[in-house]
Amino acid sequence: MRVSIIRRVGRSVLVVLLATTASFALLRLAPGDATTGSVEGRGRSVAARAALAERLGLERPLPVQLARYAGDVLRGRLGVSSSEGRPVVAVLGDALPATVLLSGTALVLATLLGMCIGTLHGWRPDSRGARVAATALTAGYAMPEVVLGTALLAVFALHLGLFPAGGLDDPLVALTGSGMVRWRDRGWHLVLPATALALSWSAGLVRQQRQAVRAMAADPHVRAARARGVAPWRLLMRHVLRPSVAGSVALLGTMLPAVVGGTIVVESLFSWPGMGSLLVQAVTLRDAPLVGGIVIVVSAAVAAGSLLTELLVSRLDPRLRTDETPRP
Repeated sequence: MRVSIIRRVGRSVLVVLLATTASFALLRLAPGDATTGSVEGRGRSVAARAALAERLGLERPLPVQLARYAGDVLRGRLGVSSSEGRPVVAVLGDALPATVLLSGTALVLATLLGMCIGTLHGWRPDSRGARVAATALTAGYAMPEVVLGTALLAVFALHLGLFPAGGLDDPLVALTGSGMVRWRDRGWHLVLPATALALSWSAGLVRQQRQAVRAMAADPHVRAARARGVAPWRLLMRHVLRPSVAGSVALLGTMLPAVVGGTIVVESLFSWPGMGSLLVQAVTLRDAPLVGGIVIVVSAAVAAGSLLTELLVSRLDPRLRTDETPRP
């Protein structure tokens, strides 16, 4: 097991390095460069921007730029953002908490919705409420995040005025409100973007959990326990739920890249100041160091989440555990 973990960690590190290098190279090959969007190059003449490009190393061959950037990354140097004029680490530190708050809330909400509705639908397939909820979530899954988010904005923010249309918080509340008031205002701003993401992510969990519960309910040992007179809810909790959860947890691991993509779309739509909005800005301004830093953080989070999911699945389902220790 320990050897398997070491191999997975090594593969994860390799994936992060390849993703970072590929994104850096693609941004360098795209039309334009960082001089027009950088703090020092805005409004400058062509000669001034050429001098800036030479100082930034943009005139060097692409392999040389890649080698230099890879060496800096391996030494923990992410450079300075050309569009912000600040170290990349500082820029990421400002945006990362907002993304963690949004994606974490949406993932927890999607997991609760998917697991609860899927379990109820699989255990009681004739339940009308479970069928209606599963159908509604499937309809939400069929719509792209941008369409679902726009619909939520139009109905609940613009038409009914129940929630803010975007942003992380109200500027006046952020300046004058107490700690509890600021957190309540931030939670109010969080409702619509987190709901848009949760509705998009939960339908797959509903289908997976429903099928797993149905399969476990038909298992001989569950049918034998039912014949012995075990109470239905005790039967569900003790004999059905834990084995069926492993497949849904594994599905969460495969959903992580889609989670990242959906977060980028929703953050841009709701003007949420997180990593997604920052990535769109960095790509638009050809800010290669900032794009590279974002890719490193995101790919590392996806790799770590996938590794954690595999470990959790093997913990929930002992049949998946393997001992890869070399035999003498």
